[in-house]
Amino acid sequence: MIVDRTAHLVADRLARRRSAPALHPHGVLCTGTLTVTGRADGAWGAAWLDRPATYRATVRWSRALGLPRRLPDGLGLAVRVEDADGPGTALDVLFTSSRPGRFGRHLPLLRPDALTGPYSTLLSYRTGRRERVLAAFPVRAPGGDALPTLWQELARRPVRFDLRAAAPDEPWSTFAVLSLDAAHAAPGTATVSYDPYAHCLPGLHPTGRLRRLRDAAYAGSRRGRGASEREHPALYPAP
Repeated sequence: MIVDRTAHLVADRLARRRSAPALHPHGVLCTGTLTVTGRADGAWGAAWLDRPATYRATVRWSRALGLPRRLPDGLGLAVRVEDADGPGTALDVLFTSSRPGRFGRHLPLLRPDALTGPYSTLLSYRTGRRERVLAAFPVRAPGGDALPTLWQELARRPVRFDLRAAAPDEPWSTFAVLSLDAAHAAPGTATVSYDPYAHCLPGLHPTGRLRRLRDAAYAGSRRGRGASEREHPALYPAP
């Protein structure tokens, strides 16, 4: 398709110019835990959402456009749940800064700071028999700074996000809590390959809308910077 080829070309040229990924060129790796609250009545209709459990999580926070830090940017929160469906398996969920409203949750929103608003998957996930958008809402600590940065909060206490889901006719409902406890510099040329289509679960997976466009853009970005086909955006140390 013309749109897919255009996305591939634009990402290729931008990556060549930057010698870095076309999108999310700057980021930081965080570790923490994700606790699924569960539903005894099985209301989510997805085994992983209905079953209470705690998992290790690897999270990449990044700026989508790579604009100077003084400027607002599209912010990304890529979450990997380790051993989500047994040892050696993973669940990847990609959140982007957005608004919480019925329409705003589907559109990226440029913001200056990581903790001033929610992130959403923009596109819907299949959860059981329904399609719902997933979102991460930062939980502000009482008595903290008016506008704390991610780094300021991590230096003092774990940073927490409430993970919620909602269909168009539903209010937001919390299904898990994500707690980040530390930020780490990525060693050398290490990369983390976040892929919500390859790393999903039965009963909990993204819909196929725009998958071809996303795949084309990632392929163009890898080609532009001479990366391997399996490489995704590199991680960079915190400032």
